[in-house]
Amino acid sequence: MASGQLSRAEALACSRCRHACHVMLYCDTNTLLFGSIPIRHIVLMQMRFDGLLGFPGGFVNLSKESLEAGLGRELSEELGVALQILEEDHVDSCFAPASSLSSSTSPRLITHFYTKKLEERQIRAVETAAVTTATDHGQEVLGMVRVPLHTTKSGGGLASFLSHSFISNARFQLLRTLTRLHLVAAEELQEALARSLKIRASTEEELRDALALVEGETP
Repeated sequence: MASGQLSRAEALACSRCRHACHVMLYCDTNTLLFGSIPIRHIVLMQMRFDGLLGFPGGFVNLSKESLEAGLGRELSEELGVALQILEEDHVDSCFAPASSLSSSTSPRLITHFYTKKLEERQIRAVETAAVTTATDHGQEVLGMVRVPLHTTKSGGGLASFLSHSFISNARFQLLRTLTRLHLVAAEELQEALARSLKIRASTEEELRDALALVEGETP
């Protein structure tokens, strides 16, 4: 088992740990971007309150609810719809990366990841409800986003998306799942990641220039 990975039983046995559950909702689609670029699959993520990208879900209290029941509760709050998440939808459990803001005495966080394939009409219903009825919309969740799995002629799309900032291990969860479910070919994913690194380097340079500009204008 990979470093940090836990079996479901091992994760549940860690009574002093905190637990968080998240799910990747996705579907197949025949939609074309600009009438020519195949979208192929719709994968949902969200922009969080802290400006980071992540999957729908949140913390679960195992003294009061099961992993799946807790995840269902979080989805109801964040998406505004009731989705039944089953144990068979569970993909993996692992320790979350240590945060620079967390205390050394804080209980370790275990993240449980799920995937759920829906019909395209169901995905569209989730997107609508997330805006119109979800209690967390505009607060904990700033909006749902679709992951662009395509690559444009200029190299945009998936590479640009991967260059953004993700919460905890959400980026790795996305990449592992895209590979495992064969939603993106390995070669395409490698090219997107390589281009993403170049985009990040360019962005860092732009940010340094912006900081210098702001500092120069500060009285």
